[in-house]
Amino acid sequence: MKSIGLVGLGLLGSALADRLLAEGWSVSGFDIDSDRQNSLSQAGGVALNRLEDVAGFDVILLSLPTSQVVADVVSSLKKELRAGQTIVDTTTGNPAEVESVADLLAGLGIDYLDATVGGSSQQARAGDVIIMAGGSVDAFDRCLALFDDLAKRTFHLGPAGSGSRMKLAVNLVLGLNRAVLAEGLGYAESLGLDPATTLEVLQASPAVSAVMETKGEKMLQREFKPQARLAQHLKDVKVILDTGQAVGANLPMSAVHQTLLKKLVESGNGDLDNSAIIKAFHSAE
Repeated sequence: MKSIGLVGLGLLGSALADRLLAEGWSVSGFDIDSDRQNSLSQAGGVALNRLEDVAGFDVILLSLPTSQVVADVVSSLKKELRAGQTIVDTTTGNPAEVESVADLLAGLGIDYLDATVGGSSQQARAGDVIIMAGGSVDAFDRCLALFDDLAKRTFHLGPAGSGSRMKLAVNLVLGLNRAVLAEGLGYAESLGLDPATTLEVLQASPAVSAVMETKGEKMLQREFKPQARLAQHLKDVKVILDTGQAVGANLPMSAVHQTLLKKLVESGNGDLDNSAIIKAFHSAE
C-alpha cells in the first residue's frame, strides 16, 4: 500500500487527498480544523490527532496557506523528523522563505521539494493539474510515482524555490486572464450583448483561453462556490509584486490587479471563488 502523511486539508489539500485515495494511496492527514479532519475520515483517509503524528511517514505532503505557515509546521516537527524522509510542499509561497525551509531540512538530512500545483482544487481532484517542482533530482525522481498519480504533467525546474517561482509566474498570467475575461464580459454586457453568447464567441475566437472553460460559466451564473479563493490569490499577487520589486521587474498590470482584488476582499468577497473578480466590473455588485 502506498502511504503518505498530509498536513493541510483546505481546498487544495482535501482535493489532493481525494485524488490519492482514488489512486489507491493510504492517506493520513492533520488539520487544525476538526471538520476537515472528519471529511478526510469520511472519504476513506485517516485523521491524525496530532501534528506530530505525521512525522512517522517516509513522505510528508504539505498543503498550507503560506510559506510562513510551512516554516512554523516544520519547526514544530523538527524534533520528530528523521534523516531520509522527503517533504513535498504544494504551498504557493515566497521563494526566499521556501529556500530557508529547504536549507533547514537539508541540515537534518531531509529532502524537500517545493512542488507547486497549477490548477484549481476541482482540477486537482480530477488529476487535471500540473506540478512544478524544485529540489534535488534524486528526490524528484523518487517522487515521480506520487506526481504521476496527482498530475497530468510534472516539471522539474531546478533547486528548491524554483517551483514556487514558476507558480508565481503562472499565477500572474492566470489571474490577469481571469480579470481580462471578467472585464470583457462586463464590457459586452454594457454594449447590450448577451453575456452567454459573448462567452461562446470568445471561446471560438483568437482570444480564447483555458480560463474561459474553467471560470466563464461561473462568472455568467454568479456561482462563486470556491475552488480557489479571491483572498488567497490576493496573497499570491502581493508575493508576485514583492518578489518582482526585489529583482527590478516591471509589473504594472499586476499592480492594477492587486488594487481590484483588495477592494473585493475589503468589501467581504475574500472567501468567494476567483471567478468573483467579475464583481469588480459591475458597480451594482
